[in-house]
Amino acid sequence: MQAPLFIAAIAGLLVVISLIQPLARRLKVTSSVLLALVGIGIGVLASWLLYTPRTDAFNDIAAVFVNLPLNSQGILHLFLPVLLFQTTLTLDIRRMADDAGVIFVMAVVAVLVATAFIGLALQPFAGVSLIACLLLGAIVATTDPVAVVAIFRDIGAPARLGRLVEGESLLNDAAAIALFVILLDALTGGEAPTLTGGVELFLWSFSGGMALGYLGGQAMVRLLPLVRDFRLAQVTLSVAMPYLVYIVAENFVDVSGVVAVVAAGILINLAGPSRVTPDGWTYLNDVWEQIAFWASSLIFMLASILIPKLLVDVGWADLGLLAIVVAAALVARAVVLFGALPLMSLLRLSQPVSTPFKTVILWGGMRGAITLTLALGVTENAAIDPQVQRFVAVLATGFVLFTLLVYGTTLKPLIKVFGLDRLTPLDNAMRSQVLALALAKVREGVARVAANYNIAPAAAEETDRRYRDRQTIASGAASASQEILDRDRVTVGLVSISNREREIVLRHLRERTASIHTAEDLLAKIGRIGDQARAGGRLEYNRAARESLAFPRTMRLAQWCQRHLKYEGWLARLLADRYEMLLLSRIVIDELIAFTDDKIEPLLGARVAEILTEILLLRRESTTTALEALRLQYPDYADSLDQRFLLKAALRLEEDAYRALQAQNLIGSELYSNLAQEVHAGRDEADQRPHLDMGMRTEELTAQLPLFRDLPEDRIRAIARLMRPRFAVPGDSLIRKGERGDTAYFISSGAVEVSTETMRIRLGRGDVFGEIALVTGEPRTADVRALGYCNLLVLSRSEFRSLMDKDPALEAHIAEVAHARQRMNAEAEPERDAPTGRLAGTGQEHG
Repeated sequence: MQAPLFIAAIAGLLVVISLIQPLARRLKVTSSVLLALVGIGIGVLASWLLYTPRTDAFNDIAAVFVNLPLNSQGILHLFLPVLLFQTTLTLDIRRMADDAGVIFVMAVVAVLVATAFIGLALQPFAGVSLIACLLLGAIVATTDPVAVVAIFRDIGAPARLGRLVEGESLLNDAAAIALFVILLDALTGGEAPTLTGGVELFLWSFSGGMALGYLGGQAMVRLLPLVRDFRLAQVTLSVAMPYLVYIVAENFVDVSGVVAVVAAGILINLAGPSRVTPDGWTYLNDVWEQIAFWASSLIFMLASILIPKLLVDVGWADLGLLAIVVAAALVARAVVLFGALPLMSLLRLSQPVSTPFKTVILWGGMRGAITLTLALGVTENAAIDPQVQRFVAVLATGFVLFTLLVYGTTLKPLIKVFGLDRLTPLDNAMRSQVLALALAKVREGVARVAANYNIAPAAAEETDRRYRDRQTIASGAASASQEILDRDRVTVGLVSISNREREIVLRHLRERTASIHTAEDLLAKIGRIGDQARAGGRLEYNRAARESLAFPRTMRLAQWCQRHLKYEGWLARLLADRYEMLLLSRIVIDELIAFTDDKIEPLLGARVAEILTEILLLRRESTTTALEALRLQYPDYADSLDQRFLLKAALRLEEDAYRALQAQNLIGSELYSNLAQEVHAGRDEADQRPHLDMGMRTEELTAQLPLFRDLPEDRIRAIARLMRPRFAVPGDSLIRKGERGDTAYFISSGAVEVSTETMRIRLGRGDVFGEIALVTGEPRTADVRALGYCNLLVLSRSEFRSLMDKDPALEAHIAEVAHARQRMNAEAEPERDAPTGRLAGTGQEHG
């Protein structure tokens, strides 16, 4: 009978929770405050119904609420993993990285400071041990961001404020619960922990949780592509993961399950969107938003129902101790916010946090369900003295009620006092322009609807008049805001472009014209570019764009392995990844230029759009240069990838055509399934990356060179044996003008640039430079540097002369060819063809 009653009780609570949302809006109070009050009311009513002698009709259902079949551990294990995981999924982790130092101090350092302040302040007056006082401090150090963030969103507070509070809460819970476990063990074990032992245990719990969470997150990231096309399977996998990580951490590895879930969630937040389709990721987030709403509401309601049970025989002395807790918690939070954060900013360890932000965060330290659940856990522990149980239960519960009823009801007016609910001048200007443009389109749409449906002219005119008046006001406000600096408008435009760039990449991922790995790499680069644009405008955007084209640090290590260990697989993969990333990036930038002309110019003006287009054109030029360098290096591979991209685009168009025919009922589901299977098979083939050939055989390369082309095979083999491999990295200087020519270079793979006083020439795979030095030994006439990673074959003049001394016929042939090429060089005009910048003619000497 107990199980059906408990299920009925939970269902009834869900009904109440669903009605609380509209009621909270009508009453203009935070839903968390109303949930707590209703929960307390249910707890009081249930106790009265169970123990009153007037009736026994409701004893069974009342007993379910008074004696919940879930203990504190059950509540934490059931609700905490999903709450933590959903929060990490919705956070903008890359934006939070800018405030990583601030969040760490507010979450971890603040927990330690609050625990110490509260424990030391209570100990002289509480009549319990210092460990018990510190335990209470750890319990009430956990913050609940749900109510605070809801208030921020209701009044339009700055996004950074919400990120700071949510980021604090994630690590705050982890740090506080880890500290709670350590102090609880000390209290029940009867042995006071040493400072060193406590620190070691805390660090182990924290770092071990991060390591386990990373492994769990990596496992899910690698499993997601297997269920890429199955949304229900993705949701199922995501629900299982946080529970598995939490249980393994808490029960088998003895590290922090909270930290483990947070670490796993952060990794999935960063890598997950590129592992599934954008529609699938949106669906996943929507489902998790519903799950989190149920979990957060139920845990808060259940914890609130227990409040009457926890508040037993409260006296004036308890109120005095509660005042100490409130004051100590407030002072501890103020010390961190107004002491530690300014110091970090002064030392340039974090971005500054304004005084209004710090004040709102100070007053927004509300406590909730986690605090109540931890306090319940203390009351359930038979090894703890009943006096300590009552001490913790009363003060923790009283502190939660104080923060909800005082902080929760006064936070919104405080935010309005500081003006944090108002738009910045730039946002106001943007609002007026957006409104003017939107209302103009609305008027056009209304006119079309009126014409299409034969609406009476008087009705159409009245509706148009309303929007015309609003448009006039908005246009006037937009004209009055022209004093906003172009610099600020450019920053807004760059942020919009970065957001659009991310959407384009995700669209290519959804259409499968981009691979998961390439999209993931490019999305990470776009995130950094957007973040730096927000922080530093045009200058930082350009710097981040240049950095995004740099070779990865792992490239040198891969090059070392190729050069010294003869293992070229790693280097080949990195170079292939780079080409795909550059190809997709160039395609995306072309779309961004069109987006700027079409969307940004009407919003920000022609001058700003011109600046943004110039920035994008420079970025496209840099990307194209890097792409052409790789194309010169591996022309066959580049052609294969271009064909692969076109094939993927064709398959997407083919699938869209079949889907449209089915939607129009021109083909049945059986025929559509058959055609779709062919598309899927084609995609599987197109997803296979072509092989990247890192170089050519030495003899084959030697035979292709104009200087040696007509020689017999035995002499080509003899020359090939003299070749020495050399690997050049981007920017390496290979030849300097004026130095004595004693070597010739043959490009097996890669690209170089030859610079003379009048021109620059790019050479790629199969080309040769410096070969006349083999015969004449004359000074170099140009500078040559590597454009990318190059495999070169080097032939020294001394070894070549030694070979020719042994073979007079070879010497005569080489001399004839060399003299002919020198005459050609002297007669040639320094013309360049368009695509490569090579000298007109063939077989000319370079360098």
